[in-house]
Amino acid sequence: MTNPARTAGVAAAALAVALGGVLVATASAEAATTLGASAAATGRYFGTAVAAGKLSDSTYAGILDREFDMVTAENEMKWDATEPSQNSFSYSRAEPIVSHARSHNQRIRGHALAWHQQQPGWAQSMSGTALRNAMVNHITQVATHYRGQIYAWDVVNEAFDDGGNGARRDSNLQRTGNDWIEVAFRTARAADPSAKLCYNDYNTDGQNAKSNAVYAMVQDFKARGVPIDCVGFQSHFNQASPVPSDYQANLQRFANLGLDVQITELDIEGSGQAQADNYARVVRACLAVTRCNGITVWGIRDTDSWRAGGTPLLFDGNGNKKAAYTSTLNALNAGGPVDPSTPPSSPSTPPDPTGACTATVSLNSWNGGFVATVRVTAGGSALSGWAVTVALPSGAAVTNTWSAQNSGTTGTVRFTNAAYNGTVPASGSTEFGFQGTGTGPSAATCAAS
Repeated sequence: MTNPARTAGVAAAALAVALGGVLVATASAEAATTLGASAAATGRYFGTAVAAGKLSDSTYAGILDREFDMVTAENEMKWDATEPSQNSFSYSRAEPIVSHARSHNQRIRGHALAWHQQQPGWAQSMSGTALRNAMVNHITQVATHYRGQIYAWDVVNEAFDDGGNGARRDSNLQRTGNDWIEVAFRTARAADPSAKLCYNDYNTDGQNAKSNAVYAMVQDFKARGVPIDCVGFQSHFNQASPVPSDYQANLQRFANLGLDVQITELDIEGSGQAQADNYARVVRACLAVTRCNGITVWGIRDTDSWRAGGTPLLFDGNGNKKAAYTSTLNALNAGGPVDPSTPPSSPSTPPDPTGACTATVSLNSWNGGFVATVRVTAGGSALSGWAVTVALPSGAAVTNTWSAQNSGTTGTVRFTNAAYNGTVPASGSTEFGFQGTGTGPSAATCAAS
């Protein structure tokens, strides 16, 4: 049976796509009463991870069909499930999920083609060229089998280390050569040209050594034409690892590379209003980033979660809506105001009608470091290129830059536009950012280049 709320939401999303992504609100009452339909009215999706063995649970399936318009197989599309013996492929575990999704007008995220975990035993015992060839064959066969049926693939999952140094994770796949991630993406594109190809990881939700390393990798991929379309942020939060203050800004800097961003495995441990507020904050962040395609929560009821003890989901064990559900739905229906915890990009400064450009700086500072967001605003004429100069205080140094190139790291530092953001219309603006140690600058100067 077709869900009327989902039909309204899917129609709204389709119309938005047809109009070049313009937001089209629906007048249907149903479009404001379920997560999937409300997200679709903003041109996004709201999905969940699904376990095939739970589809026979009427409460579970009822919530799934009413609320969600995107599904991710929790384990059923991973390497050990789809290729239990080398070159012998089986899709029997995933098929109930795929069939259920199709019959309920739900799209599918594929998870995951290459990962250091949940490999079949035969792959775990391989190395070098043999393992590389096996990986290529696996991606080719699985992505070809599902060609045209998958909205987005997590092509590579969790390839970076948590050690704080931005290094690649030491794994059997990494030991086949540092180009293995690039090979995986090129292989996936050849097998399924229509699917979005994503890199997916955890503890990358704010700007840190790990997210900076992922950023550098995808920036390099974009520059060299390696086919990557999106980055997935798992967003597993708890009291020890809360929603970072720069969550929205971090999503935006990846989007500024010309990538889509997706929140792929959201769960937030806690209860009551604090949990509700955190869910709303994540939703507002996604809605404020134009290229945030949508949100997937990792499970339906608290008892379905891999972190069940932390009650991290939107429905309790009996399938009742929690305060977090209400806050999430309300945030979706509000249409995406900017996260109030995120500093504004710049002061409200009108463009100089005669000068070439102006630059304004906003800072997110902490003891020993900062992130600076710089807005470049054109004057009375369009820019075809720009250069911004900042004078760093004594002891400060630039450690990372995005959406610009920097000349120097201390003292007077000059930033020039990236290839994709040098053209700015008259009175228009663009942004770039940089991270540093010490105290950040409070002012900048801009000139056409």
